[in-house]
Amino acid sequence: MRSWILGVLMLTACGGGQSNKGPDTLRVGPGNGEQGTDAKSGTAVPASPVPVPGGRKTVLMVGTSLTAGLGLEPDDAYPALLQRKADSVGLHVDFVNAGLSGETSAGALRRIDWLLRGPADVVVIESGANDGLRGLNVDSTRANLRAIIGKVKAARPRARILLAQMEAPPNLGAKYTAAFSAMYQDVAKEEGIALMPFLLQGVAGVTRLNQGDGIHPNEEGEQIVAANVWSALEPVLRELDAPRVTS
Repeated sequence: MRSWILGVLMLTACGGGQSNKGPDTLRVGPGNGEQGTDAKSGTAVPASPVPVPGGRKTVLMVGTSLTAGLGLEPDDAYPALLQRKADSVGLHVDFVNAGLSGETSAGALRRIDWLLRGPADVVVIESGANDGLRGLNVDSTRANLRAIIGKVKAARPRARILLAQMEAPPNLGAKYTAAFSAMYQDVAKEEGIALMPFLLQGVAGVTRLNQGDGIHPNEEGEQIVAANVWSALEPVLRELDAPRVTS
């Protein structure tokens, strides 16, 4: 736990000035897109997911550097591990890693419309980690999460939405960390979506499972993160893929 808190004090956000080895949006399955340019700002934006023919389902992983796999090879980030798990059990799904290092929930809200230009049968939302690291207002984070979910529902009304539970670092005080934790449960209940386990359950605070910053999982830690997500995601994917699995 000490190393995790030290990392929090050293970094103001997940991403903390380091660069990720992988692109901001990476289709783990077939069909990578290329980086484009925002028409209004002229700035580079992550590649839009490319539709995959043949009826395969798309899982859009919206997240921070924890999803992007900061400090790891793209194949070691947990979305890639989930892809391998799905492939190994014969599920017809493709994962799109849309993690962006350093992003707050406000940033995810600004980005979600663009991400939803591509296919999304399942949307996994890992957002708010950087809000917690910075001690941002919990009510503002809650409003951003609800707005993100609202945009997904409007753009992809048939998509299944899962929200990853996140926790604030303990050095911010018991009152803040309790409110931050409860926020995810409240949002999931209010929006009628599934709440996944804490993304870093079994990893946070364990030195041997994290990189030197004490925040981002290493290759071994990513295996546990992938198992955390898979426990909630597998039943959803099997339900979506049932007609093809049982035919």
